[in-house]
Amino acid sequence: MFYFCVVAATYALLLLQPAVQAEDHSAAAQQSPVVVELFQSQGCSSCPPAEANLNAIATAPGVLALSFGVTYWDQLGWKDTFATDAYTQRQWDYAHHRRRNTVWTPQVYINGRTDLVGTDRSQLLEAIGNAQRSGPAIDWSGQSITIEASTKSSGAADVWLVRYDPRTLQVPIGGGENSGRTLAQRNVVRELIHLGTWNGDSVTFSLPASSSHELKTAALVQEQEGGPILGASVESTPY
Repeated sequence: MFYFCVVAATYALLLLQPAVQAEDHSAAAQQSPVVVELFQSQGCSSCPPAEANLNAIATAPGVLALSFGVTYWDQLGWKDTFATDAYTQRQWDYAHHRRRNTVWTPQVYINGRTDLVGTDRSQLLEAIGNAQRSGPAIDWSGQSITIEASTKSSGAADVWLVRYDPRTLQVPIGGGENSGRTLAQRNVVRELIHLGTWNGDSVTFSLPASSSHELKTAALVQEQEGGPILGASVESTPY
């Protein structure tokens, strides 16, 4: 078992290594973390393996791993304690952008471009390793954030503020498919705020106060209506 864990960890580092290498060789554009979004529900028995895979990469360099709780399982015996309609709508925005008429759990999006179930860790790591890592420069300054100008902009993009809990939360489940289990959840998104739009010119946004000092803060620049994520950044210091 120990040998397997060492091999798995080594494989993961090799796949994620391009993010580190890219930082050494590119000065033209900010190296953006690969955004990994898991859409899941505490009431879904298929979700814990995908959640475990997200937990395993939660602190990986060059990766922003986010867990979004969705609400459409809430009527089946257990109401997800972190789910909101806004997170469900975000998953539907992705589906509509791809002209799909359904959503499911678990589902993982990589930079808003590639989606997979997320229960196969090697497949997940491969998708992360192949993801685009450049984006517009994002500068943090106290209570504001600036998206710098870029000639690569192809139209208006949404700027999202994401606040998530980096701790591993042990959540006891009292009903539904996972009744009696305690689920480990990490990087759970607690706030998703639309700051405004970016059209390629430098723009600065004021940041609302966080609901908790325990949360970490990130920003996403994303094509509108569920399009690809163009760039992302995680605030490195507290306010």
